[in-house]
Amino acid sequence: MFNRKLFGLIIVSLSLSGCSHHIEVRPDAETDVTKVNNVILMIGDGMGAQQVGLLEEYASRAKYSTYQGDKTAISKVAEAGRVGLSLTAPYGQSGHLVVDSACSATQLATGVASGSEMIGLDQNGNKVQSILEKAKARGKATGLVSDTRITHATPAAFAAHQSHRSFENEIAVELIESGSVDVLLSGGTRHFLPSDIQNQSSAQQLMMDLGATQTLYKSSKRKDKRNLIIEAKNQHGYNIAFNQQQLASINDGKVLGLFANSGMENGIAYSACKKVANCSEPSLREMTLAALEILSKNDQGFFLMIEGGQIDWAGHVNDAGWMLHELLKFDEAVNAVYEWVKDRNDTLLVVTADHETGGFGFSYSRKNVPTAKTLTGNGMAGRDYKPNFNFGALDNLDRLYRQKQTFYGMMSQVSKDNSLVNAKAEQWFEVINQHSDFKVTLAQAVEITKREMNEYHQDNHTYLSATEFPKINDFKEFYVYGDEVHGNLIGRALSAEQNVVWGTGTHTASPVPVYVFGPEAITKQFSTLQHHTELAQKMMRAFF
Repeated sequence: MFNRKLFGLIIVSLSLSGCSHHIEVRPDAETDVTKVNNVILMIGDGMGAQQVGLLEEYASRAKYSTYQGDKTAISKVAEAGRVGLSLTAPYGQSGHLVVDSACSATQLATGVASGSEMIGLDQNGNKVQSILEKAKARGKATGLVSDTRITHATPAAFAAHQSHRSFENEIAVELIESGSVDVLLSGGTRHFLPSDIQNQSSAQQLMMDLGATQTLYKSSKRKDKRNLIIEAKNQHGYNIAFNQQQLASINDGKVLGLFANSGMENGIAYSACKKVANCSEPSLREMTLAALEILSKNDQGFFLMIEGGQIDWAGHVNDAGWMLHELLKFDEAVNAVYEWVKDRNDTLLVVTADHETGGFGFSYSRKNVPTAKTLTGNGMAGRDYKPNFNFGALDNLDRLYRQKQTFYGMMSQVSKDNSLVNAKAEQWFEVINQHSDFKVTLAQAVEITKREMNEYHQDNHTYLSATEFPKINDFKEFYVYGDEVHGNLIGRALSAEQNVVWGTGTHTASPVPVYVFGPEAITKQFSTLQHHTELAQKMMRAFF
């Protein structure tokens, strides 16, 4: 009988005998592994190929790159595994061209077509069991990790079923009561606390007794008096963590870790606190490692979804500097997972995005065209070297990294109450130039203050009810988030100096990259152009 394994070993041995350099053989090289015990899905929310390009350019070409010659984790996964592309659009018969995070995460979680802004439902509004719920039903451990809110669209789609992503209070109840998720690590205490928490000293004391600081229970978005954190602890067996020390002390069982009232620390703040080792919250990497430690104790295996969610937030506001820091934060978590999986053949790692945000890119321009210079190469024929356009200086990468505050932070500083209607150009000029290595002129600051009538006004609409919007001079229909558009105007003002262009304040339909590591018989299926529903189906076939 033909022995495929023996034949493979002979071929590998003969090949190695003729080589003087080391060839690393993957753990699964001798077998045809078609099933795995564990699936880890990492979603860089808003991370299209353009965003990956920003990360790679910074890592490998910035003079002061924090990688110091090392490769990004994403590139390590790409080199050791497989790379593909995935389409993201709502895929039903009445689907659309562009996806939001809720629909996209639902399609990634279930493998079926969903509708825009739906959570855990198919295109007809029916509840669909997710890969996480199927894993739990088969005795596997399950976890969700995000640096946004645990009730936000991406994590919610794996363990909740709601007609709209905005029902975060209801999502919080589902996450706790369903029993589907063993490890929940993120921000978002405001959707778990009683509505009167600000006025109830007894409720506040309960939080303090559990180790929560005042910033965690400062406000609630709930409409009832339920304290889901106490319910999670007393009725559903969850260990509670509000900080890194508490999280580190938990090494098994169920965990509800909530580390911010809303979204967690942004990437710029994290990069700064990491340098001096005084971060107040666990990082995405630390939450990831904690989840891996706990979930991997289940002999039946586990499913874990990890989201780097603020890449998307930076893209929405057209903030390239912030986006770079979010990519660095996410890649740090990818590296932690890659180190955990790289010598195993029982785990499938998939790194992808739900969509691209912002229509981001570097581009060449007619501003700051370089002067001629002399080159000594033998092909110059005595002529100076003078490109016709500005193709972007590499030091732009370091200058983006040096940004000290997100555009949201700048907006808050300009107007403490976040009402920006009366903000003066001089305020914008001072604050932007304080925090950005790229500077704006006073004339550009004046443009940021301009407003116009909102011709798309809708009464009682979450985002379009304002009678006025900040004035965008082109593609204004694609800048939808009210006064947050001031952030997009900052991005516009800085873009020429950064060699950066933006296409929108929302999402694009660009295919997103897929990086896969695991047994070769499984991963080779992902090395193609597919749709997110197919991506989910492939993960499930390998898992169940």
